[in-house]
Amino acid sequence: MKNSVLIPTFLASLGSITLALSASPKVEFTQRVARSKDRGSVQNRLREIGEGSPEKFEDFRSKQIFKSMLAGLFPTFTLLVIGKPILLTCLVTILISAVTYLLIDKDLSKKVKKHQLAVESEFPAIIEMYSLALSAGETPLTAMERIGATATGSMAIEFKKVVALVRAGEPFHVALDAMGREINSIAIRRFVDSLIIATLRGAPIIEVLQRHALEARELQRNRVLGAAAKAEISMMIPVVFLILPISIMFALWPSLANLNLFSST
Repeated sequence: MKNSVLIPTFLASLGSITLALSASPKVEFTQRVARSKDRGSVQNRLREIGEGSPEKFEDFRSKQIFKSMLAGLFPTFTLLVIGKPILLTCLVTILISAVTYLLIDKDLSKKVKKHQLAVESEFPAIIEMYSLALSAGETPLTAMERIGATATGSMAIEFKKVVALVRAGEPFHVALDAMGREINSIAIRRFVDSLIIATLRGAPIIEVLQRHALEARELQRNRVLGAAAKAEISMMIPVVFLILPISIMFALWPSLANLNLFSST
């Protein structure tokens, strides 16, 4: 009897809150999403993976909230059906919803980091291709368009965005600056600044690109060495705590068995 009253009361409360917020719950929800305090942080991360429009942010936040509510509703109904206290049910619901919300946000951060690593790993090869295209006599924009059309990967997609902005009427240096601001990478920011300065002042671009290609190769080499050092430390854990004790036990076991025989005789 108690459960049959609690569940309709819970659903009625949700409906009353929805009606109190606005005559149009969808409009009210969209407005509250648009006024989120962390909108700037989330939209910057979405921009880095190519989804920086306001519609993408609203879609991401709507899915985040919906999944969090959905994750919290199932244990709520389960606890209400089996007759658990209301306070415990509310605490479990809030905890599960909050954890789901944070996990979705963390997953977005992982996607951004993965995209940054992909862009930085492709950067040296793309810059060398760009330098070769310019050496063949192509203009900076034409070379960027060719690489965007023929190459694959995250960096090629960024080049396509620059070409699309220029075709839409933006100056070439403004489109380059937009790409540098969207990608959170020091090496790419330096490359963009150098290319903008060389383009505006008429400096030799090929020499600038070759220097940046060498620097990018060196940064990639240091990154690989750092990852190898971390992997080496991680591999020491099973060696020290698993393989080494077993090896010592195998080496000492015959001696211990002989000592037991001598002591028994």
